[in-house]
Amino acid sequence: MRFYTQQHLHYCGIDLHARSLYACILDSKGKTLVHKKLPCDREQLLKTLAPYRKNLVVAVECLFCWYWVADLCNEQGFEFVLGHALYMKAIHGGKTKNDRLDSYKIAALLRGGNLPYAYFYPRQMRATRDLLRRRLFFARKRGELLAHIQNTNTQYNLPPLDERAGKTKDRGAIIEHFDDDTVQMSIASDVALLDSYDQVIRDMELYLIHEVRKDHNREFYLLRSIPGIGEILSLTLLYEIHDLSRFPRVQDFISYARLVKGTHESAGKTKKLTGGKMGNVHLKWAFSEAAALFLRGNSVGQKYFARLEKKHGKGKALSILAAKLGRAVYYMLLRNKPFELQRFVAV
Repeated sequence: MRFYTQQHLHYCGIDLHARSLYACILDSKGKTLVHKKLPCDREQLLKTLAPYRKNLVVAVECLFCWYWVADLCNEQGFEFVLGHALYMKAIHGGKTKNDRLDSYKIAALLRGGNLPYAYFYPRQMRATRDLLRRRLFFARKRGELLAHIQNTNTQYNLPPLDERAGKTKDRGAIIEHFDDDTVQMSIASDVALLDSYDQVIRDMELYLIHEVRKDHNREFYLLRSIPGIGEILSLTLLYEIHDLSRFPRVQDFISYARLVKGTHESAGKTKKLTGGKMGNVHLKWAFSEAAALFLRGNSVGQKYFARLEKKHGKGKALSILAAKLGRAVYYMLLRNKPFELQRFVAV
C-alpha cells in the first residue's frame, strides 16, 4: 500500500458519480473552503477549482468514471491522485456514509498524507488498453456459447461432434447434429452469435496487431520469445504493465499481478492468507493463460512442470509456474533481454 504524502496549499476531494459529484476543498490548515454538490460538467468543476488552482491537488476514488476528471486536471496543470478503492477503509467503514462525508474524508486523507493511491494510467494509451479488455470480454462470451453447445450435446447423450464447434467451418452440421426442432433453434442462435463474435474478435485483433504493435515493437518481440505467449498475450502484458518503473521490486510486480497472496501475521504467527483479489485481474488472467500455453509442445517445460506437479500437485504447480513466468517477464523487460528456457528451468 502506497500513500500520497506531498504537501500542497489546497486539497480537493471529489466523490464522483456518473451524473453528479460532491467536491470538498481544504486548505493546508484543514479549513473547509468549498463543500458542495455539482453536476458532472467540466466547466462547472473548473470554475469551482479555479480560485484555488495555486498549488492544488485533486483526488478521486478509483471508479469507472474518473477518466474525464483526470484529463481535466492534466490539461489545467492540477496535480491528480487516483485513490485506491480497496484500501480506502476510512470512507467505506464509517457508521454514516454519504457523498458529503465521503468527499470530506478524501480531502482529509489527502491532506494528512494517508490517501492510498492507485496508478494513474496515461490518456494516450488508455483507449487501447480498454480495447484489449473488451476483446477479452467478447472472447469469454464466445467461450460460453461453445460450452453451451457442448453441454447440450451431453445433456441429450448424443455422440461427440465430428469437429470442435470453435474450429469447424461448417457450423450448419452442428445444428443438424441435434434431432429436436426446438433444440436446433437453440443451437442455431448460438451458432449465429458465434459467427458474429468471430468476426468482431478478428477485426479487433487485426487492428491491435497492425496498428498498435509498432509503438512497442522491441518489448513485443521480447515477450514473444517466451514459449506459449502469442501476439494478444504480449499486447495484454505490455498495456497492463505499461511502465515497469512503477514496480521498484519484482515482489511488487508479482503481487500487483495477483500471482501471490498476502498474509496476516500477529505475534510471529501467520493467521491467514488474504488479498488474493487485490491487484490487476487482467494480468492474473494473462499469466494463467501463459502458464498453460507454456507447456504445449514444450518438452523441456513439461519435464520441469512434472517435477513441480510431483511435489505440489497440479493446481499449485500451475500457480508456481505462473508466478515464475511473472518474475521472468519483469527481469526481461528490466534488462531488455529475451527469454532463456534452460535458465528458467534450471532452478
